[in-house]
Amino acid sequence: MRDDRRRRKRHWCGAAIAAGAVLTLTTATANAQTEYYNTDRGRPLQIEDAYVTERHAVELKLSSLRLERDSGGVYNWGLEPEIAWGFLPRTQLEIGAPLVFREFGSQHQSGLAGLDISLMHNLNVETRTWPALAIRADLLAPFGGLAPPRAYPSFTGILTRTYHWARVHLNGRYTMGEEIQTTSAADLGAANPAAPELSRWLAGIALDQTFPLQSMLLGGEFFARQPLIAGESLEYNAGAGVRYQVSPTLALDGGIGLRTNGDATGWYVTFGSAYSFGLVR
Repeated sequence: MRDDRRRRKRHWCGAAIAAGAVLTLTTATANAQTEYYNTDRGRPLQIEDAYVTERHAVELKLSSLRLERDSGGVYNWGLEPEIAWGFLPRTQLEIGAPLVFREFGSQHQSGLAGLDISLMHNLNVETRTWPALAIRADLLAPFGGLAPPRAYPSFTGILTRTYHWARVHLNGRYTMGEEIQTTSAADLGAANPAAPELSRWLAGIALDQTFPLQSMLLGGEFFARQPLIAGESLEYNAGAGVRYQVSPTLALDGGIGLRTNGDATGWYVTFGSAYSFGLVR
């Protein structure tokens, strides 16, 4: 009788261990297939979706690199390491430090181009009748030798709608503050096109398609922006990108785009990586 009880106990213990292993594997696989789904601004597209970093999660964006070449053969580099923290339900705080390297005639400039502080809140989860909506507030603060001469706050509205054939995202952003006069080294740093978020206004649309079995997302975008630089004309940009989940904690992305008009027509490429982990609750 006791042997039967022992066998039953061993049976149920083995079943519990197997179930736990399956659950752990399933959770890891699910995470690997969902982390890539959240498209951030500039990774890989400028037009982002309405979702934020999960609560109690931290995302380190360590290599958000952007390279541009304008029609005159001038190259500009931008690198912006960022950290995002989901500190409240559907709310994230993000801090970035944009670093730039630019050519200006025979001169070269490099350095910190400000401190970017952002707060984003997802208003609702998408339903059959309502799209997902989000609002975002940014502040580009004047820190660094190539920072703008003053602080520039901006506000963004974001909409995401999912269809069977693709997800559709709409973004609209407006930046407050005076136009930048490019008469000093600091102003030239602020004028760097590697920081497209510094514009009077930006409006655009993006479409993406996910491939869950490959943990991959492909997307394309089109947006218009009015530079905040005095005298510069309206720009139209088109781009495409891919985001791939390497592991449950690591995602890579890359993109390519074309500026079709304005004062600095040309192309640009981006590359980024993000490492995500959860905080102890």
